[in-house]
Amino acid sequence: MIYILIFLLAITFILPIVSKKVEANLEIFLFTIGVLAAVTSGAINKTLLLTIAQNKFMYFIAFAVLIGGFLFKALTIHINKALEHILKRIPLRIFIFLLIVIIGLLSSVITAIIAALLLVEIVSILPINRKNKININIVACFSIGLGAILTPIGEPLSTIVVSRLGLRFWSLLDQLGIYIIPGIIILGIMGAAYGSKEKSKADNDEEIVIGETNKLIIIRAIKIFLFIIALELLGEGFKPIIETYILPLDTRYLYWVNMSSAVLDNATLAAAEISVKMSPEQIKAVLIGLLVSGGIMIPGNIPNIISAGKLKITSKEWIKVGAPIGIAIMLIYYVVLFVF
Repeated sequence: MIYILIFLLAITFILPIVSKKVEANLEIFLFTIGVLAAVTSGAINKTLLLTIAQNKFMYFIAFAVLIGGFLFKALTIHINKALEHILKRIPLRIFIFLLIVIIGLLSSVITAIIAALLLVEIVSILPINRKNKININIVACFSIGLGAILTPIGEPLSTIVVSRLGLRFWSLLDQLGIYIIPGIIILGIMGAAYGSKEKSKADNDEEIVIGETNKLIIIRAIKIFLFIIALELLGEGFKPIIETYILPLDTRYLYWVNMSSAVLDNATLAAAEISVKMSPEQIKAVLIGLLVSGGIMIPGNIPNIISAGKLKITSKEWIKVGAPIGIAIMLIYYVVLFVF
């Protein structure tokens, strides 16, 4: 059983990169792998299916994506005008820096999902070429992934941690803010470097082709819904691997092994790993490893898949930017957490 699960985990990493067909149907692929993993591990049962069906967060996200899509479509002209007005008064690079920092911090209050919807609408109309839009979006998704942990309402991961450890509302901000906020500011500086106004005709043509329609908005919401179910199944299906190979590890190794959250739901991993028996240092290491790794690949975080769907970002394009950034941030945090 374990070998089959390891094989399924391996193809979850590899196939979206090497197969265009899988890339085009990522949500269906992840759902299929999730079902296979859950069946292989014996996790599929009435209780699991009921738990998934009763996940209110799943319905909230799909609904937010749907309503947000229609709302932003209706307001696109006004948002464009407002953005033009702002950019006449603020240099583009400063605007991008502020966007990444503010959206990252704000995600802990308005939730990572709403932050991602807002981000992708703003990025999609920035006066820059597609490559830089992708780069800025990915950097900003790292920022959202980090910032959303600061309160229990930011994302499911923070909700689980606060509940599991019996923490107060602002406890995560108190304990992790000193690590997270500087990280978000550094990401803002990185993102600002992509603030070039060069825009080719090819980029303009592509944006016309992928313009929003009601049908695309509805399909995106359905795909997000399917993606969340897939994450639930993947988390339950791969539990034997988590329990056998991950949980017994020393915190320093666990920090790096948590890079598996690039394709697995970080909330599921946190639920399996976090314990009141852990020291504050261990908890910090586990959480930061999960948060940073979530930005490396599209399936690592729901904001990633929302923005990738809107901006038509492929897995190869995401990994090309996300992997170097993610690994660099992981190295910096490792030194801060374990060396100093």
